[in-house]
Amino acid sequence: MTGRVVLPADGLDLTSTLTCGQVFHWRSQGAGWLGPVGDTVVQIEQQGGELLVNAEAAAVAREYFALDHSLEEIYATFPVDESMARALVFCRGLRIVRQPAWECLATFITSALKQVPHIAQISHTLRQRYGQRLDWPGAEIFAYPGPEKLAALTEADLRDCKLGFRAKNLLGAARMIAAGEVNLDHVASLPDTEAREELCRLPGVGEKVANCALLFGFGRLAAFPIDVWIERVLRELYFRRKRNVTARRLREFSGTYFGPYGGYAQQYLFHHARMTWKKAV
Repeated sequence: MTGRVVLPADGLDLTSTLTCGQVFHWRSQGAGWLGPVGDTVVQIEQQGGELLVNAEAAAVAREYFALDHSLEEIYATFPVDESMARALVFCRGLRIVRQPAWECLATFITSALKQVPHIAQISHTLRQRYGQRLDWPGAEIFAYPGPEKLAALTEADLRDCKLGFRAKNLLGAARMIAAGEVNLDHVASLPDTEAREELCRLPGVGEKVANCALLFGFGRLAAFPIDVWIERVLRELYFRRKRNVTARRLREFSGTYFGPYGGYAQQYLFHHARMTWKKAV
């Protein structure tokens, strides 16, 4: 390991970025965080408007934490309403990270009907059992297993990682990708609608998981995943006095109302609701 590099990161809230439910495997370490991005170990700490990161991971961290995103320009596209304003104040500095596509997709396949701590537990178990161990002094860190590795397993192997019914879906998706039936590089080249349709060919991937993968793994910042939390947010904050609002109506509304950076708006609304509405759930 080499020394540390300073990266300008004015306006970043590192803790919110890593704990908001978009990524699940980072662990706090002292005043900072430790985790792998692909097969690179990143040790990172925020000091004011700067990030301290191990030198060999500086370029990876700059890309992963989307330090090129102009948050103020993104905020300027948010709709002007009370709910969005509250979420922005609470979440200011949260960035949408750029996750490795397969790792992101697989993680959200395993997220169905699970809360954040459970998703993290599954991710760590899969890494420890089937991922490549990465060199880091004093810590056991593992990359996420690739589709070829998981494709060679059995459903029983994955069920033993506490995946439950998700085991069949993850295994099926891994096998389709390993066999070239769905090519994630090709997905990355497609427009949003076609990319979403291609991802939905995979077991366990419906519109919500596909949109999560597009947003967090393919950099499609207009993608607006609607899970249980966001459906509740939309119904309570934007359709409170309206009855019989269909899921299709919510999709159509969110696809236009929140603008070209709807994914950012979604994550801010999600994190704000999850952290401030907890006791009421």
